[in-house]
Amino acid sequence: MKPFKPLLLCVALALACGTAAHAATPAGQIHPSQWPQPTWPLATDPAIERRIDALMATMSVEEKVGQIVQGDIGSITPEEVKKYRLGSVLAGGGSDPGGRYNARPAEWLALADAYWEASMDTSGGGHAIPIIWGIDAMHGQSNVVGATLFPHNIGLGATRNPELLREIARITAAETRTTGMEWTFAPTVAVPQDDRWGRAYEGYSEDPALVASYAGVFVEGLQGKAGAADFLDDHHVMTTVKHFLGDGGTTNGKDQGDTTVSEAQLRDIHAAGYVPAIAAGAQSVMASFNSFHGEKMHGHKPLMTDVLKGRMNFGGFVVGDWNGHGQVKGCTNTDCAQTYIAGMDMAMAPDTWKGLYESTVKHVKDGTLPMARLDDAVRRILLAKMRMGLFEKPKPSARALGGRFELLGSPEHRAVARQAVRESLVLLKNQDGLLPLSPKQRVLVAGDGADNMTKQTGGWTLTWQGDGTKREDFPNADTLWDGLKSQVQSAGGKAELAVDGAYTRKPDVAIVVFGEDPYAEFQGDLPDLMFKGGRSGDLELIRKLKADGIPVVAVFISGRPLWLNREINAADAFVAAWLPGSEGAGVADVLLRGANGRPQHDFSGKLSFSWPRRADQYANNVGQPGYDPQFAFGYGLTYADKGNLPPLSEEPGIDPTKSRTSTWFDRGVAATGLTLRLTGADGEAMDIVHPSATTPDGSLAMTAINTDVQEGGRQFTFSGKGLVELRSNAPLDLDRETNGDVFVISTLRVDALPAGAPVSYLATSGKTTRGEVSIAQALASAKVGEWTRVGVPLRCLRIAGVDMKSVEIPMALQAGQGVRLSLAKVAIGTDYDQKVTCGG
Repeated sequence: MKPFKPLLLCVALALACGTAAHAATPAGQIHPSQWPQPTWPLATDPAIERRIDALMATMSVEEKVGQIVQGDIGSITPEEVKKYRLGSVLAGGGSDPGGRYNARPAEWLALADAYWEASMDTSGGGHAIPIIWGIDAMHGQSNVVGATLFPHNIGLGATRNPELLREIARITAAETRTTGMEWTFAPTVAVPQDDRWGRAYEGYSEDPALVASYAGVFVEGLQGKAGAADFLDDHHVMTTVKHFLGDGGTTNGKDQGDTTVSEAQLRDIHAAGYVPAIAAGAQSVMASFNSFHGEKMHGHKPLMTDVLKGRMNFGGFVVGDWNGHGQVKGCTNTDCAQTYIAGMDMAMAPDTWKGLYESTVKHVKDGTLPMARLDDAVRRILLAKMRMGLFEKPKPSARALGGRFELLGSPEHRAVARQAVRESLVLLKNQDGLLPLSPKQRVLVAGDGADNMTKQTGGWTLTWQGDGTKREDFPNADTLWDGLKSQVQSAGGKAELAVDGAYTRKPDVAIVVFGEDPYAEFQGDLPDLMFKGGRSGDLELIRKLKADGIPVVAVFISGRPLWLNREINAADAFVAAWLPGSEGAGVADVLLRGANGRPQHDFSGKLSFSWPRRADQYANNVGQPGYDPQFAFGYGLTYADKGNLPPLSEEPGIDPTKSRTSTWFDRGVAATGLTLRLTGADGEAMDIVHPSATTPDGSLAMTAINTDVQEGGRQFTFSGKGLVELRSNAPLDLDRETNGDVFVISTLRVDALPAGAPVSYLATSGKTTRGEVSIAQALASAKVGEWTRVGVPLRCLRIAGVDMKSVEIPMALQAGQGVRLSLAKVAIGTDYDQKVTCGG
C-alpha cells in the first residue's frame, strides 16, 4: 500500500481558516442550516419498518425503557437483564468477566452467550429482543488477552494510509466477533487542538481533513460497505463514531471540559469526521462529556437533534458516555429525562442503570418524557439490531466467528499490525546518517521502554489505564527488544539489554527506548508539554552513553508530541514511535539493515500533530495564525533526506523546577511530579501502578471507586496501621503558601470510622523531619458515606516542624484497623467543609 500524501488543512472542507465570515456568531448559538448535509446511505426498508411497528405496538413502557438504558457487565447480571429487559450492556475499561482483567477469551464468549440467552428468555414475560454488547475495541480487541494490538490512532495518523486503516478495522471487527461482541465504541474522530489533553492519542490528527480521510473507511472496515452483501454480517461489528461534539477543543485541553470555540470552528474542525462516517452508514454516535459554551453535550438538543439527526441526516442512534447524562444541569446519574428529550437514544448508565430505568419509566408514564420521543429512540435502536439481522441470529458462540480464538493475534493479523508500526514511525533526526544500523554490530538496547509491553501498548489495553499488566498477558506480541534481539542475533551481531545502560562490553551503538507511562482519559491530562516535568532520567542515560563515545538512537514512545529538545540534541538519531501496540518488532524492521546491507523498510511516517518548539506551545496547530512549531505538521525524514539538525533551543518556555499545579491528586492519580505510595504496618512501602493494590503484609488495601467519573476515586481499607502518601519527585517550596490562610484540601469520604480511631495528616521534609496533625475530629463530624472537604492549614505543618521550603511528602494519611476512607482529590486552596485546627 502506498503512503497517503499529507493533507492540507483547508482541502475539501470549509475549515476554520476560511470561515472568518462566521466569527461574529454569538457564543454557543447553533444554525443547523449552515452545517454539512451528508447523505445517509441506507434506504428505508418497508419490511423492517412494518416489523418494528408490529413489535412496538405490543411492547410495554417498561420494555421500551429497557431498550434505552445500558448497564455495565460489572454491575448487571444476566438475570437482571432478563428481569428488566435491558437492550444493551457494555464492558467498561475496568470491567471484565469475573472481575479479572486477564480473563480468558472463552470467558468473554460465555458471558456474551449468557446475556443473549437472558434477553431472549421470555419465561417471565415480555418480548425476545436480542441484546447488543458494546466494548471499547480501541486499537484492536484490546480488552482480550492474545488479541492483535494495533498502534493507537495518533500513530495511524502518521501513516497517511487510509486503506491500511480499512484493513485494521476489518481485523478488529473479526477479533471482536470471536469473543461475542457485535458493537465497538470506535472510531474516535476527535480533532485534538491542545496536546495536553489526556486523550490526544485517540485522535488521528490535529488536521480535520486528515481525520475526515480516515473516518469513512474505518467505519466501512468495521461494518462493511453500506449496501454490500456483507454489510453488518457476522464478520463485522456495529460502529460508534465519537465523541459528539468538540471533545478535542476544550479550554486548556481539559478532558470533559468546556469547548468555547465558534460555531464555525465546531462545525468545520470538530465535526469533520462525522460527515464521511454518516455517509458510510455508521450505526451509532456517542455523545461527548464536554460542554459547548457551558451546555453539556448530553443535554444539547440543538446539536444532537437539530444538527446531527436533522441536518446531517444521521439514521442511527445516539448513545451516551459513562454516566454522562448525570452531568446535565438538573440531572443525576439515576434521573435524567432531559438527556432523552435532547436527543439521547441510549443512556450509558453503567452502575446506575437500575435507578435510571425506574425514573425513566416514571417520566414516561407522567408525561415528562413524551411517548413520541421514547418511541423514536427505541425505533432507532431496533433498526440497528434488525440491520444486523440479530433477531434471526443464534447466540454469539454459534455465529460465524464465535469461538474462533485462533484469529486472536493470528500471524496474518499481526503482519498487518507490524506494517502499521513500520509506517507510523516518524524520523525527526538522523545525524550523519547513523540510521539504518547494521545488525552485525554489537547493539545495546537500553531505557525502560525497551522491553516493556505495558508502555508500548498504552491505555485501553486489558485495563482502562493500560497499567497493572504482566508480560505473560501478551502471548501474541513482541516488545521492541524482542524484535531487535531477534534480527541482530540472526545477522550474527550481538544484542544486549540493559535498561539502565550498564553494559557488560562497550557496544558499537545504543538504542535507548523511553517515553510516557500508560494513561487514559483525564488521567493523562498535563499542565504543559514538558516530558516528565524535566526530571526524567532518560536524558542523563543518553548523555552518559554519548560521553562513553557510543552513538545513540533515541526511540520515543508517547501518546502525543512533547518538548524534548534536550533529548533530541543529545541523541544522534531520534524516532517518534508513538504507542505501537503489540508488534514492537516493526521498529527493528525500519532501524536495521537487511542481509543485503540495504534498508529493509524506509521511514514513511509523517507528523499528524505539530511538534512543539517550547513546553508551553501546546495549542499551535497547522493553519493557525502565528504557526511556529519545532517540527511542522507533515514533517518526517526518509533515508534519502539529510537528517542533520542544528542544535535546538533548550529553553522550555516554563520554569521546570516550579510546582506547576495546585492539585496533587485528582481522579485516582497523583499529579505530574508526585507519586502515590502505600506503606503497610511492617514499614514496607510500595509505589502504586494499578487502580487496585494491597501492601505485602495485607494491612492496607486500595481499590478504585467511581465518583462523578469512572474510577475517579480511591478507597483505602486499613486492616492494620498503614500510610497513604503522596511523595514529590523533587522537594516542593510551599513557604509562601504557608504564610497565608492556605489549606491542603482533601476531598474525603468516611466509609468506616470506629469510635476513637486515630487518623492523622502527615507531611515530611528531609529524611527525618515529620509533622503530624490529627484529623480524626474533623472526620468524626462528617456524615458517613458522603464526600466532605477537609482543610488542613499549611501553617499547622510548619508548627509541627516541617521545613516548608523543602517538602518531600506534602500529604499523607495515617490510620489503623477498621478505618475505611475514600479519597477523590487533594489540592491547595481555601474552600473547605471541615477545618482542622493545629492542635487537632
